[in-house]
Amino acid sequence: MAHIFLDESGDLGFDFKKKGTSKFFVVTLLFLSDGTSAIEKAVKKTHAELAKKRKRRVGVLHAVNEKPITRQRLLKRIAEKDCSVMTIYLNKKKVFTRLQDEKQVVYNYVTNILLDRIFTKKIVPPDKPIELIASRRETNKFLNENFKDYLTKQVRNNHKGNIRISIKTPDEEKCLQAVDFLSWSLFRKYEKGDDSYYNLFKRKVIEESPLFP
Repeated sequence: MAHIFLDESGDLGFDFKKKGTSKFFVVTLLFLSDGTSAIEKAVKKTHAELAKKRKRRVGVLHAVNEKPITRQRLLKRIAEKDCSVMTIYLNKKKVFTRLQDEKQVVYNYVTNILLDRIFTKKIVPPDKPIELIASRRETNKFLNENFKDYLTKQVRNNHKGNIRISIKTPDEEKCLQAVDFLSWSLFRKYEKGDDSYYNLFKRKVIEESPLFP
């Protein structure tokens, strides 16, 4: 079974006068064709180093909260593994006005484009089962079910793909901590013009496209 882990960075707010509103929104997929253990071990090793240094238990790793050396260590470890990274970045100022109040629609649409390209690029055989695990961004059960139903139908109708979708927290699924670091790095590249973290794993990026060029 192939595994896909999904996370996003930035926000879908469109009031650019409001402090903290991002210019870009990034959705990132970490694709693993042969199991999750290698990435899980990379995350665990980074945890262990921090726990030893701080002499206490370390919780969930979040790129935005960690020091540069921790980010670099985990990103380098991910880059050594058999994995692929795909991302779509959205310049929010180019989003059609009618879509600015349909944040869930935009999010679902962007995610579906990435999944579609996995099949069109033949990254995974159409008959191979896929498990997609998305990092929880909504507490609303209806929106989460809508997200899962929409993507499942799109994959099955357009590609006859066999996909199972679940939504978990980074605490429940360590590979979501890895994709958080990847997505944060990509977001920083576009939002801040800093590609220093991105360069650590760029050879693993097989898709990097704007939604509205």
